[in-house]
Amino acid sequence: MAAKEHLQEQIRQLPHRPGVYKYFDDEGIIYVGKAIDLRKRVSSYFTKQDHNKKTQQLVKNIKRIEFTIVDSESDAFLLENNLIKQHQPKYNILLKDGKTYPYLLLTNERFPRLIPTRNKRPGDGRYYGPYANLTAMNVLLEMIRMLYPLRTCTYNLSPENVAAGKFKVCLEYHLGNCKGPCEAKEDEETYQQYIHQIRQILNGDLRLPKQYFREKMTQAAQEMQYEQAHQFKLKLDRLDDFQAKSTIVNASLSNIDVFSIASNEKLAFINYLKVMNGSIILTQSVEVQKKLDEPDDEILAPMIMQMREEFESQSKEILTNVPVPDLPLPGVAIAQPQIGDKRKLLELSIKNVLYLRKEKESMTDRSKDLNEVRIMETAKKDLRLKELPKHIECFDNSNFQGDNPVAAMVCFRNAKPSKKDYRHFHIKTVVGPNDFDSMYEIVTRRYRRLLDEGASLPQLIIVDGGKGQLGMGVKALKDLGIWGQIPIIGIAKRLEEIYVPNDPLPLYIDKKSETLRLIQRMRDEAHRFGITFHRSRRDAATLKTELTDVKGLGPITADKLLTKYKSVKKIKELSEADLTAEIGKAKARVLLDYFSQEATPE
Repeated sequence: MAAKEHLQEQIRQLPHRPGVYKYFDDEGIIYVGKAIDLRKRVSSYFTKQDHNKKTQQLVKNIKRIEFTIVDSESDAFLLENNLIKQHQPKYNILLKDGKTYPYLLLTNERFPRLIPTRNKRPGDGRYYGPYANLTAMNVLLEMIRMLYPLRTCTYNLSPENVAAGKFKVCLEYHLGNCKGPCEAKEDEETYQQYIHQIRQILNGDLRLPKQYFREKMTQAAQEMQYEQAHQFKLKLDRLDDFQAKSTIVNASLSNIDVFSIASNEKLAFINYLKVMNGSIILTQSVEVQKKLDEPDDEILAPMIMQMREEFESQSKEILTNVPVPDLPLPGVAIAQPQIGDKRKLLELSIKNVLYLRKEKESMTDRSKDLNEVRIMETAKKDLRLKELPKHIECFDNSNFQGDNPVAAMVCFRNAKPSKKDYRHFHIKTVVGPNDFDSMYEIVTRRYRRLLDEGASLPQLIIVDGGKGQLGMGVKALKDLGIWGQIPIIGIAKRLEEIYVPNDPLPLYIDKKSETLRLIQRMRDEAHRFGITFHRSRRDAATLKTELTDVKGLGPITADKLLTKYKSVKKIKELSEADLTAEIGKAKARVLLDYFSQEATPE
């Protein structure tokens, strides 16, 4: 049984049930997808005719299909997500792995420590994060250490060890950064108050610690301990300053996840804002490489699941800028707000994602610019030019047995086609197929005009042909008095040889050189441009001799017939009645008489 017949047989055996399907080539899994109806979804890959090129390539490579039935669409979503992470198939969007993001760990020791880490180990304590921005995490950690005298040592401060006097206070104690729980200089109850407030801060809620420092400041002032009151005020100011640097949305908004997506042909860009207690505590933007020209909703849905998992979100509300399919998130509401504070929050995310896309596209454009400069610098070196060839013009003749002789010139600026500067030429002074004289004529006409107009001259001229065409180009420049001002070369088709004036031997450029590719591209573009023009002239001449030379038949009537019937041959096949209906009795008679005379042998 042929391979495709085998696949069709597999598809016929698929159930009308929700599940996950896997496509294999000879080497392994190349795509994983989910479906509400497995048979309908999989069969669509092989029956639809309007797939994009990437999907067509995927289908071409499928050698085997496997599937897994699940109870619901939600289960299919989760299974698909896990399989993509595990196998990373070639044609799937590859989800990011968040293992390298840093966390803040509040240890579960008797006197807990707050430490940064990238490794999560169950049982060590409560992890906060992960933090997409390392700097922001360090700022938060530094602020907490300035507010609260936490220990940084790794001692085992069990009651027995502390009572036995096993430890001595360190420099942190003498600097005032730690209160010395290792020598029982600080009681556990006070230390746990600090930890409780730190948990609130790490959860994005500053209300409790602010209330604590405000009460302490007031109490110290009432007891006339003004220096201590001032220290509490400084800590309260630090919290206010930290909160001011956070993006405050609205205190009435609770915990919300905000996702927005913007894409182009190759990439999708996603922004995530994590909002807790009215403040944006985390922002993250990522880009995703498209594999099969997926729509935005299909890209965003798995990324929502992935990023919520990475950043350990428990929010019960998600805002998005595009509708997404039902996600396996029980109790979580998904909305696209149109007005109010939630809309402003979504617009902030959209602004971030659009900025990311613009920056990426600008970087791509800058990369292209650098690539073009490199090509021009390579051409300057390979062709021994004095200037960077920012403006290059290439000439080609299109003479076919002397019929409708024309020529073309294409212009490249900064190694890119400048189509507004392309020019066609009707050969006026040359009779018959003479490429050499035709080249002389078009080069002369082109640069005489530029000189008359005072326009800038190119830094390089290319003529399509060998020594003969190059020689005539040189003669034209000499007769115009600009020989030596513009470098000129010729390219011979047979061996892609580059000829330069006054050198009988051709210049051979590395076949892989960007210089040769640029010259070939210009030569081929000039040839294409010239051929197109030649064909249009030839076709116009053919139509003119066939119809517009008929006495009594004007160009409007001829054009009307040709537009409808496409060729003179089809017009000749029309009956007198059909012609009369089209152009009237008198003109139909004229045309029929012309056709009959044309068919009568002399």
